[in-house]
Amino acid sequence: MGTEFSERYRPQFHFTARRGWLNDPNGLVYYGGLYHLFFQHNPYGSEWGNMTWGHAISTDLIHWKQMEHALLPDELGTMFSGSAVVDWNNTAGFQTGESPAIVLIYTAAGGTSLESEGKPFTQCLAYSNDGGKTFTKYKDNPVLPEMAPENRDPKVIWYEPDKKWIMALYLQKNDFALLASPNLKEWSHLQTLTLPGCIECPDFFEIPLENQPEISRWVFMAANGNYLLGKFDGNHFEAETPLLISDFGKNYYATQTFSDLPDQRRIQIAWMRGGIYPDMPFNQQMSFPCELKLRETPEGLRLTRHPVQEIETLWKQSIQKEPIFLDQDEHIFPIPPAELLDLEMQLESGNSQEITIIVNAIAIRWNVPEHCLEVLDCSAPLPAEIQTLDIRILIDRTSLEIFALEGTRNFSCCTLECQTQPFILFKTAGKGAVLSRLKFRKLSSMYDLQKE
Repeated sequence: MGTEFSERYRPQFHFTARRGWLNDPNGLVYYGGLYHLFFQHNPYGSEWGNMTWGHAISTDLIHWKQMEHALLPDELGTMFSGSAVVDWNNTAGFQTGESPAIVLIYTAAGGTSLESEGKPFTQCLAYSNDGGKTFTKYKDNPVLPEMAPENRDPKVIWYEPDKKWIMALYLQKNDFALLASPNLKEWSHLQTLTLPGCIECPDFFEIPLENQPEISRWVFMAANGNYLLGKFDGNHFEAETPLLISDFGKNYYATQTFSDLPDQRRIQIAWMRGGIYPDMPFNQQMSFPCELKLRETPEGLRLTRHPVQEIETLWKQSIQKEPIFLDQDEHIFPIPPAELLDLEMQLESGNSQEITIIVNAIAIRWNVPEHCLEVLDCSAPLPAEIQTLDIRILIDRTSLEIFALEGTRNFSCCTLECQTQPFILFKTAGKGAVLSRLKFRKLSSMYDLQKE
């Protein structure tokens, strides 16, 4: 493995750019056997600026190959966030061969470069007829003029019942818009939605109820992962829930899901905003790809989130432990030291007031009487009746991702505190706690196959 992928603070199973700054995932799309991950990228430095669309491809959502940049700044502005679709019906007329075009829908951020000084934020198109190797910007850009100052981040989907495209767009303050188009070029306004406390990077999609595909709901999600569940008739979205929280950590932002997946899975990647990577040639990382599902819970319909099953290709050592009674104040479970971990466990509280898990120097605390889960100064409320808690933990060199209570209480956290330790420490206050399940898995680096 070349040294450029093994720097001290280089995440080993989370995507990072080879060089330079990275933020929002853009244009997540599947086509021709490849997952395409586009991303906000500064090719000239490790701080935000000079926004272009970086590009990486994968056959398995795990091993990524960075490609040439897909979109470079032009006279309309630098290249801010957006989405991608496969235009199967050639509605935009961009297709030149037998295969459909991939179309990128993006924000040209006017006024963010000398070349675009004095110009507004507008929405534009680019297309590829070679499977995403190269992209051509539409000659008549922009296709959507300014609707509000700094409107941005178009997420576009195909609405099959009406044979039309739907765009979710951030406007300003806490306002978002839904728009429609027959051809990706001409857009009409359908609706304005207000999501308190939310800005930027909307996602909008339909998802079936797990094990009951005849029932579905529409999800409107903002950059911070807060979301509404509701119904959509092609013209109007009607929310049926208050705003719900999908992640309680400090480092989960600009979420986006893949379009055109062949197996109907709903796979999401977020920018793990705010990480620190001292003296590295890159800056910032993506979250690990996760599958979203809609599940009926005691709290009502909720999205759940779990690491994609493809993570199994990284498992290199697996240990399963029989149930352990945690009656003493501390219980040490020896494990082979590893900096890359995938842990699954289930805890029963018994009469304990508190159960703390310490793994690789990171503490995860279940405060039983206060009904909350606490991780790195963040907390998530738990239902008062909960006596059994399932927790899955992914640990990389610079991040910690936790999926608890069937994937409804999640934490995305960046930290440099991950220190490899040859044990998991359980600390309890009170009697009767049981570790009813523990699976410990060491992970390989996603770069192990990239011999240079």
